[in-house]
Amino acid sequence: MTTIVAVQSEDGVIFGADSLVTATRKFKHPRMVKISQRGQFIIAGAGESAACDIAQHIWTPPVPTATDKRDFYHFVIAKVVPSLKACFKEHDYKWEEKGDETKFSFLIAVGGEVFDIADDFAVSLTDTGFYGVGSGSSLAIGALEAGASIEDALTIASRHDPYTAAPFLYMEQKKV
Repeated sequence: MTTIVAVQSEDGVIFGADSLVTATRKFKHPRMVKISQRGQFIIAGAGESAACDIAQHIWTPPVPTATDKRDFYHFVIAKVVPSLKACFKEHDYKWEEKGDETKFSFLIAVGGEVFDIADDFAVSLTDTGFYGVGSGSSLAIGALEAGASIEDALTIASRHDPYTAAPFLYMEQKKV
């Protein structure tokens, strides 16, 4: 359970996430973060910890070429998703066998653009500029839509979602 949001602008993207990890019990530790930098990528994950650990600590994302930088959406679909799937298979994470329950959700930024990647590896974009994953994300997105800052949106989510708690972590990526 998590609250992660990203706000896309013309200049780039800013991410914000809470710090509470819940599995069989609640965990908090400064090294357990929901947003991480991997090469030219910002990776934020919600859902099963194993999937998030692989994506944020083991996976080596592909490096975009000059051609890829002209269309990051295509790059994410054609190169990033297959690379992430291969890493999951290599590390024996069997997302296909998990049934109908949601396994994981990622917000991934490259080139200053954010992409929503679902557990079926569908890549989505929104024209609102507001992205979110995790149990409190709809609360935070609603606050953002109403004009709250990303900091205030996470605070609001933490007041109403029992699986969201401060301190909050922020990360920014400028558009290339």
